Amino acid sequence: MTLRVVFMGTPDFAVPTLLAVAARHEIVAVYTRAPSAAGRGLKARLSPVHQIAQREGWAVETPVRLRDGEAAGRFAAHGADVAVVVAYGLLLPKPILDAPPLGCLNLHASLLPRWRGAAPIQRAIMAGDRETGVAVMRMEEGLDTGPVGLTERVPIGPDQNAGDLHDGLATLGASLMARALDALETGSLGFAAQPEGGATYARKIDNQEARIDWSAPADRVHDHVRGLSPFPGAFMEVDLGRGPERVKVLRTAVAEGDGKPGTLLDPDGRVACGARAVRLLEVQRAGRGPMPAADFLRGVRLEAGAAFS
Repeated sequence: MTLRVVFMGTPDFAVPTLLAVAARHEIVAVYTRAPSAAGRGLKARLSPVHQIAQREGWAVETPVRLRDGEAAGRFAAHGADVAVVVAYGLLLPKPILDAPPLGCLNLHASLLPRWRGAAPIQRAIMAGDRETGVAVMRMEEGLDTGPVGLTERVPIGPDQNAGDLHDGLATLGASLMARALDALETGSLGFAAQPEGGATYARKIDNQEARIDWSAPADRVHDHVRGLSPFPGAFMEVDLGRGPERVKVLRTAVAEGDGKPGTLLDPDGRVACGARAVRLLEVQRAGRGPMPAADFLRGVRLEAGAAFS
């Protein structure tokens, strides 16, 4: 049978799942975060999910909050069999969680209970994890604490960045959610409680947290850079003749080297860390596009011994 689905999601990550669900089921409403002001004219910018919903002619709801009777009533009025939630951005209160007869299913970009919370992809890479995945969970009032129905595991490559992993997990997650809904239709989707041990919290990335700590070992610096690439981007500060300037570091490689942490060791871009070194491969100055680090170093004429902070 075809399920009546309320889809709740906001960023690019949610779009493949929305399209996969719509290919087999009826989308009765799309919930997404309200448009945000962006650009010089502060023009309202629709979320990626909102744009797809508008294109397809689906009813769109953009509530600022869900914790009132009016929001619960509007949600229930859609008559959905199930809600599918992917990176929506608002917590669902109990009246909404209880409204669909088949519950609310969440697609989460980690192997729960590892990396509950807002930034599971970035945190997994920054922590040096060698494996991650996606999970379909039946939602409850706790943050990513509900029982898990399906999971899919993937390795994290040693040089894979958050952007690459994000795109791969978005596609994998769409397929997993489609399988979950197929099983839900036939009553064969079982759920298992998450283990009590091993839970970690993937808190939102703080801007100052993105600063590179050159005193850390090279592999930690490398993981930090790739975990924040392409957004928000790990950064360093360097004096280019007009005082400290912030420069994003988008790609690195672990290299041999020894010196005071944060010191440029050679014109090829090796920078000393707390142990060993990293080679800068790609950087980005404020207001400019990404560029090879070798071109940047030649252009600003930085020599061995320059200090990065």
